[in-house]
Amino acid sequence: MAELTIALLQLTACGDDRDANLAKGDEYCRRASAMGADIALFPEMWSTGYTFPRPEPEGANDLWREPSLWPAGATSPALAHEADVARWRDLAIDRDSAFVRHFRALARELGMAIALTYLERWPGAPRNTVSLLDRRGEVALTYAKVHTCDFDLPEAACTPGDDFPVCALDTAAGEVRVGAMICYDREFPESARILMLRGAEIILTPNACELEVNRLAQFRTRAIENMVGAAMANYAAPQQNGHSVAYHPLAFDARGSRDTLVVEAGEGEGVYLARFDLDALRDWRRRETWGNAFRKPHRYALLTSLDVAPPFVRVDAAGARYDRARR
Repeated sequence: MAELTIALLQLTACGDDRDANLAKGDEYCRRASAMGADIALFPEMWSTGYTFPRPEPEGANDLWREPSLWPAGATSPALAHEADVARWRDLAIDRDSAFVRHFRALARELGMAIALTYLERWPGAPRNTVSLLDRRGEVALTYAKVHTCDFDLPEAACTPGDDFPVCALDTAAGEVRVGAMICYDREFPESARILMLRGAEIILTPNACELEVNRLAQFRTRAIENMVGAAMANYAAPQQNGHSVAYHPLAFDARGSRDTLVVEAGEGEGVYLARFDLDALRDWRRRETWGNAFRKPHRYALLTSLDVAPPFVRVDAAGARYDRARR
């Protein structure tokens, strides 16, 4: 059996202290390696601990959902001062930074791939990025979050990604086709669908939000409808609520009933292992009816329309009507 083991690093960050996050990430990668992991997966934007240098205004998370909460002139109180945005952007790092180089060397030392997340310096505005470092310390894939949370800061101040790449990752279990999406990406079926169409067998998902039953159900669905293994690492409580999770379309529970759940963490910190039987997954992909077998893309033209009609019209973090064509 070709078995791939992914370590979900469910951690609390040390604020935006990059050096402290580096040291803690190093420690947990070593734990994951000692437990037999082939890939260690960080939560979203680990270099900054997914922090932003200002308190959230009361009710800010509800503003984009309910137009009656928008203030006169649709000026969002969720908008931070320019100085706060500038300070946050200063936390961005290059792919050749000491932070990334450290984990490249660590991946090489441990012989384990590492899905490292960071705020990436980028022309104009930074990107929310994951780089998959292979077991030789080379960058196998770099993906920037496409579905940035444009309804609020800090992600409204990010440059969105523009593609969903897939790579052939060399592991002890053999070559595996791996893609990535980040947090809000998983709430849009198109993200995982494109990764599947590009040949992904495993989808890695760094996360930074509350994982309640509906979001977990969404993620479970992404695995089954695309016939892929899916693994997600979230921040532990109290920063988020943990529940890092992995789904395998062929997983079974203790009674032998098909469940698809491989592992679900509680709320606390830890390294949680998700094991995927690649032989079984590939055999199932060759013979079942989901994935790309019976799709009818010639009927889907409406899916690429930029038009938005009520009740889905929204404002962005600056209070202006959101124009997705500009992002």
